[in-house]
Amino acid sequence: MIVTTTNDLPGHCIVKVHGVVRGITVRSRSVVGNLGGAIQSIFGGNLSVYTNLAETARKEAYDLMVAHAGEVGANAIVAMRYDANEIMDGITEVLAYGTAVTVGAV
Repeated sequence: MIVTTTNDLPGHCIVKVHGVVRGITVRSRSVVGNLGGAIQSIFGGNLSVYTNLAETARKEAYDLMVAHAGEVGANAIVAMRYDANEIMDGITEVLAYGTAVTVGAV
């Protein structure tokens, strides 16, 4: 599956548009994660506990989006984007979305 944030794929032509595809995950911080993050924040720098949580959520949303595109028969996704919203304190949704397309060589 080709995934790009651009609206086209150089060397390929879009032969069919399948529509919007998405992958969504909702994550919360654990008590242990919050404690680890609090300790890391005292010393400053990268808060690896939260970085790992964010990366895991993005990867899961991305993988779900790619699976959704495969289900509709696409072989590529263009105009891919991420969005995140806090649903409530400590609970965040991460959305990966784009336009599923079928591409062929030029």
